[in-house]
Amino acid sequence: MRVRLCLAALSLVGGATVATVTAPSATAAACSDIDVVAARGTFEPGTLGFIVGDPVFSALQRKLTGRNLSSYWVNYPADLSPTSAAQGNADLVNHVKSQASTCPNQRFILVGYSQGANVVDNSIGISSAGAVVGSPIVATLPAAVEPRVAAVLLFGNPIRAIGKSVTGTYQSRTIDFCAQGDPVCQAGGNDTLAHLGYTADADAAAAFAAGKV
Repeated sequence: MRVRLCLAALSLVGGATVATVTAPSATAAACSDIDVVAARGTFEPGTLGFIVGDPVFSALQRKLTGRNLSSYWVNYPADLSPTSAAQGNADLVNHVKSQASTCPNQRFILVGYSQGANVVDNSIGISSAGAVVGSPIVATLPAAVEPRVAAVLLFGNPIRAIGKSVTGTYQSRTIDFCAQGDPVCQAGGNDTLAHLGYTADADAAAAFAAGKV
């Protein structure tokens, strides 16, 4: 399973043109203090994602004691289909917009691993088109919601392999982990197992987010 996950992420380069993507309606959660919205990697198992989402959420619970946290699993295929990341992009934006409307005091932490980082990139206005399992942007978080996004936590972000990164409005609230040799986020990287080791960064990511909340 571990090898399949890594090779699947490496096997598709380039983004297909996406026409119209319809995402499922986001389901409103309870009005917690902080909603952790996690987009898993390609074929990644786990509740929020075995390698990143689940350990990061646990680390955030330890760091943000006294805060009520909820979580949301971005509803998208996380496969190699050309519209997969675009479907995640649409669902993430729909969910955050719905929650922001329902819960005026709620803040958000966005988490993305591998293809899920493409989903988050697109949602904050940084196109992942041309990256491994990337896509053009189909939706972005509205300006009214932007101040409520406390932190953006990215791991094995494919846009880095094509010379891009998060810039602009969200840059100071973003931490973007790319392991040495990870071919998904590092051009010329050749250590496929490096792409599977981001659980080790969960505490550092949570500490960064805690400093932004």
